[in-house]
Amino acid sequence: MGYAFDVIGSKDKAVAIIDSKIENEKQVAQDIMKQHKNVKSVLKKKSGRTGVYRIYSLKLVAGSRDTEVIHKEHGCFLKLDPKKVYFSPRESTERKRIAEKVKPKDSVLVMFSGIGPYAITIAKKHPKANIVAIEINLDAVIYAEKNIKLNKIKNIKNYCWDVREARYLGKFDRIIMPLPETAIEFLDSAFLSSKKGTVIHLYGISNEPKKFSDLRKKVKEMAKTFNIKYKIISDQKVLPYAPKMWKVRLDIKIL
Repeated sequence: MGYAFDVIGSKDKAVAIIDSKIENEKQVAQDIMKQHKNVKSVLKKKSGRTGVYRIYSLKLVAGSRDTEVIHKEHGCFLKLDPKKVYFSPRESTERKRIAEKVKPKDSVLVMFSGIGPYAITIAKKHPKANIVAIEINLDAVIYAEKNIKLNKIKNIKNYCWDVREARYLGKFDRIIMPLPETAIEFLDSAFLSSKKGTVIHLYGISNEPKKFSDLRKKVKEMAKTFNIKYKIISDQKVLPYAPKMWKVRLDIKIL
């Protein structure tokens, strides 16, 4: 096949998501469903991620209108409907990377937590960690609650809040900000939830993947504004985002 697509779900039931630029969408959908018998629906992106909830507008091209599936990664089960919430199977490796950085008894804040993939991956690996997940999309929060129960997780508190309200929850050892398009705009809220030694995993979009100097500059400006002392302890290219653009991560330690 000469086109890329994502498959979300299980060997029994999955949905495929194709890009908005794909032509002959009906034929493409039929080809996908023919070669992947578990794909029961094919959805096409109508636009990029938009709105407050940063979700894709998707249309059904072929198959069942029931697009709710259960996706499995790293031993975690994640129930979702991609027409209602954002989820990327391509970020599976990154979620595992972050879970491996967390210490067993860390207090962890996951901003923009969606259906819970970061929080649940961490909770599975570190059952003694204390994890707080904050998400503004009620549909995603409802799915996160289902996923917490589905995975029999006991150490996640899940809130349908704006992340700016996180300041009322105390200080955390580790803060995850996995919304690359706009996370930098909420870095001040992460600062308010930090203490000496806190590590912030900030995601962003960079056109300089070797140095991330554009994102580093924004962090420096915000830290100066809020009189925050910090150092960047590591960085990571995560995924291609657009031509010559990357989704990246900066790991920021508060001093």
